[in-house]
Amino acid sequence: MNSERLVQIERDILGKNNRIAADNRTRFVADNVLVFNLVSSPGAGKTSLLVRAVSELKRSRPIGVIEGDQQTSNDAERIRSVGVPAIQVNTGKGCHLDAAMIGEAYRRLPLLTRGILFIENVGNLVCPAAFDLGETCKIVVLSTTEGEDKPLKYPDMFAASSLMLVNKIDLTPLLAFDLPKTVEYARRVNPKVEVLTVSARTGEGFGALYAWIDRQGRIKDAPERT
Repeated sequence: MNSERLVQIERDILGKNNRIAADNRTRFVADNVLVFNLVSSPGAGKTSLLVRAVSELKRSRPIGVIEGDQQTSNDAERIRSVGVPAIQVNTGKGCHLDAAMIGEAYRRLPLLTRGILFIENVGNLVCPAAFDLGETCKIVVLSTTEGEDKPLKYPDMFAASSLMLVNKIDLTPLLAFDLPKTVEYARRVNPKVEVLTVSARTGEGFGALYAWIDRQGRIKDAPERT
């Protein structure tokens, strides 16, 4: 297969995905649901972060989670253990969730009107960057144990994200991790990216995360200027 054919196949796949993502977005807007697509490399702490966040946020609004992994339902079970509905999507050999998977999983969740849907994507900083799921925005999670240069190594993901969560910030005293340099690198590829530091273990920074989430809701609900 020549390179031109490969490019055309890729365009066809992304084009179909984007059409379904647009349908998803229309549904989310109609249901008045904020949708956050969490992306990271494996082991950054997305699931631990989500377990803490949803167990606290569920007190004030409807919450649902779609979990993406190649195999197992371990992460969905962790979410359900704190009383939040979760749908597990196994991608098999696939390295990312796509819009069709999200549309199908969303239909299996209870109604989330005026609530939040969290999508935990497959652990991968490459493929998920290219696939719109219909989300309000992407949140990239970077662990302090990964080093500072991830934004430069995987620029597409950081360029596509509205927020960078630097997780495991409680481990900083034990590591040679340079937070200012990490922020500098992230803003080199995405000058508009917002940055928060959190610890899924201790809860540090979660108040600021919840305030950021509330702000996204106000932005979504603000009337458009004419």
